Amino acid sequence: MEEENKEAIHEACRQGRLSQVESLLEANPKLAYRRDSDDRLPIHWACSYNHLPIVQLLTQQKGFDVDVQDGSGWSPLMIAVSVDDGDKVVDLLLSRETDVNLKTNGGQTPLHFCASKSRLSAARKLLSPPYKANARTVDTRGQQPIHRAAANGSLPMVKLLIENRSSVSPKDKSGMTPLHHAIAEGNGDVALELLRMGADSSVRDSEDKLPIDLAPDATVRKWVLRMAEEEGIDVTLS
Repeated sequence: MEEENKEAIHEACRQGRLSQVESLLEANPKLAYRRDSDDRLPIHWACSYNHLPIVQLLTQQKGFDVDVQDGSGWSPLMIAVSVDDGDKVVDLLLSRETDVNLKTNGGQTPLHFCASKSRLSAARKLLSPPYKANARTVDTRGQQPIHRAAANGSLPMVKLLIENRSSVSPKDKSGMTPLHHAIAEGNGDVALELLRMGADSSVRDSEDKLPIDLAPDATVRKWVLRMAEEEGIDVTLS
């Protein structure tokens, strides 16, 4: 029976069953630190499903580490910033002094996940005082959050990152800049903003491609070049 129920608290956290979590912890407080077959603690599941009361309960356990990481290096904050409408959980974790610059096994920080998911409100929180997340952290692929924001087509996120000292033209391990990523994904508005902010259109990636060479079709290429010309911005073509 014990073997069957060893992940009962994890399931209760997924389902949002607060009273059951309370009962389980009352019987055995150590369950708050138990890892399941996915190498996750109960709090990781509570954050994944945005169950604020359960997250609050778990973080109140004696000696609880809010920066505990799962098998992939994800912290509760990383999960929370990736979830739609997860701002209240984010606020709670920030109030517990969670590390906003903690890295996964792949070197990603919470800000990388904000950029990937277009979680603008969460990114603003992480970048604001007193937290001041580092917008220039590089992951194992050589990417800063701005690479992800550009690829995702989030113009407000790109602007926010640049306002918070992000590099404009950093190269990842493929030699690609945010401008490469924006154009490759057909995000012309983001590409234009990067050019306005001084992005270097002459940088070549590891395959010797200029950013404009990665346009997915003629329509995107022509639009970027036309808009840049109208604003007096030179775009390197060869």
